Amino acid sequence: MQASVRLDHQLLSFEGEHEVHAMLELSAPALPDGAARPPLRLALVLDRSGSMTGEKLAVAKRCAAWLVARLRPVDELALVDYDDRVRLLAPLAAVREGPLRAAIAGIHPGGSTNLSGGWLKGLEQLRGAPGDAPRKVLLLTDGLANVGVVDHGSLVGLAANAREAGVGTTTIGFGADFDEELLTAMADAGGGKAHYAATPDEAPAIFADELEGLTRLAAQNVSVEIRPLAGVRMLEVLNDYPLVEVPGGVQVTVGDAYAGERRRVVFALHIPHLAALGVTPVAELVLRYVSVGESIEQHTVTIPIAANLVSAEEAAAAGPDLEVQEEVLVLKAARARDEAVRLADAGQHDAADRVMGEAAYDLRDHGLEDEAGALDELRGLLPPAAYADPASKKRMHYESNLRKRRGKRER
Repeated sequence: MQASVRLDHQLLSFEGEHEVHAMLELSAPALPDGAARPPLRLALVLDRSGSMTGEKLAVAKRCAAWLVARLRPVDELALVDYDDRVRLLAPLAAVREGPLRAAIAGIHPGGSTNLSGGWLKGLEQLRGAPGDAPRKVLLLTDGLANVGVVDHGSLVGLAANAREAGVGTTTIGFGADFDEELLTAMADAGGGKAHYAATPDEAPAIFADELEGLTRLAAQNVSVEIRPLAGVRMLEVLNDYPLVEVPGGVQVTVGDAYAGERRRVVFALHIPHLAALGVTPVAELVLRYVSVGESIEQHTVTIPIAANLVSAEEAAAAGPDLEVQEEVLVLKAARARDEAVRLADAGQHDAADRVMGEAAYDLRDHGLEDEAGALDELRGLLPPAAYADPASKKRMHYESNLRKRRGKRER
């Protein structure tokens, strides 16, 4: 995995203190032609509560059968369903399409939603699996966790613990009645993705996207420690990745990386008045990840960050790094989406629109028309009549979550 770091201002005046933004860019290598992917170990956990009756459950079953048909005999799959009861329909084992299809066909709607029980049963199947193959739970639900463990903090903590043990979590929310904040938080903590299917016909593309990603997995458990040096202070991480304080700094959990993918981590540092010309170290990054391929290897890479202190005239003439500046604006716009949702939830729809409008103006002022246009489109969901539709809030939440984790759209 290639890594590089840039500051929003490559040249800083030595005459004062500074708040700078740094951008770490991680690039996972493309898969070589003909490269064999490692076997997968998956647990598919399906909601069969009463609210899934009809087209939603039918589509979920078709997607599950589609997934089974595209896995290889060397892959392993566990199948779990749940309502108020949890059923292990197929324990983790090598994929045998016939029995798995039969188990899927036998799923019928039931009662309440023991989301935690179903998910924990999937984790249980994968935790004990030997070997180094990638392991992930795919959790699908259309409702609220109302049986079993229902506390958000507990579920998110369990997802983080499972990730540290090598088991990831991806969530798929169906329809308008599930808890989007819980599902995105579980996926973030679990190092996976959070998907939203507003209608059942959006689900097949989500399953296809998830399987494609799993077959292109290049690195797991990607994390970055940000360690400011003496006198330099860490201000904030702009991405919405899980953070943990560690000795000397903070650890950012990036999650999995896929072949050919680019991931960015943007953070702010306060650099004091150093009163010296030249290149001065201000922080270091420690990148850790497990490469996935023909062999599984743990990697640790230390990346220094330095500021180049020059005269005020030289610093002013150099100007900012526009790409870093744009990434900062996009991530701040994602925060504006969150603030707009908070205001709209409180009935302050005009204030929510102003927040989004100001963010769109800043983006457009820096030439980010695509990002500004996306914000303008979401502003149409803020008036009271439109916002009364639960799908409006979910769409804004998932778009914000994606931008805070993935940054600027690729052109």
